[in-house]
Amino acid sequence: MAAATFLFGKGHANLLGGEVGGDTFAIDYLTDTMKIALTTSSYAYNLDTHETFADVTNEVTGTGYSAGGATLASKTIVYTAANSWATAWATGTAYAVGDIVRPTTGNLHLYRAIVAGTSHATTEPTWTLVSGQINTDNTVTWAEIGRGATQIDFADPSWTTSTIASIAYGVVYKSGGGNPLVGIMDLNGPHSVTNGTFTVQVHPLGFYVFSTP
Repeated sequence: MAAATFLFGKGHANLLGGEVGGDTFAIDYLTDTMKIALTTSSYAYNLDTHETFADVTNEVTGTGYSAGGATLASKTIVYTAANSWATAWATGTAYAVGDIVRPTTGNLHLYRAIVAGTSHATTEPTWTLVSGQINTDNTVTWAEIGRGATQIDFADPSWTTSTIASIAYGVVYKSGGGNPLVGIMDLNGPHSVTNGTFTVQVHPLGFYVFSTP
């Protein structure tokens, strides 16, 4: 299960090496051991103040689930310039919130859907070139998000032959070095699995996307 993803504020800083030189919470996403832990909805996450796994409460328990969660596999970080973005705008297409497109003729900018809907049947928007401004496209609303995007991704983690109840969030963090947090996935729970497999499905665009101004 997968839905909205949020980066912890301190996660931004730690992915860049920490708030001070030699910060022990610094994260090298590709080479460090990264994990995802599952929690119930009782975990009241704070994106501004929570920094380490010690701040996380109400981790799930159950058969087939080990405390601390599962290690992430196939981690990637990929930057794509706007004109090389694979998905171009298309007529009469249903778009969900968070979808990202480039114009059919590249203009060095990317656009993210902030209101879901269906694009115009014939006419492409006259795309704004101003950072953060919006375009109305039939029932879709697009916001300009920059000149490229950095995608942070990993393989969908699974817990097999497991019995787990009340799954609501997936918390991504570095294992070791103080266990700093990176981000949290709202899984639209609660979900339960009985003697089966529970899989967190990462969004096709990745766990998180940074845009560049």
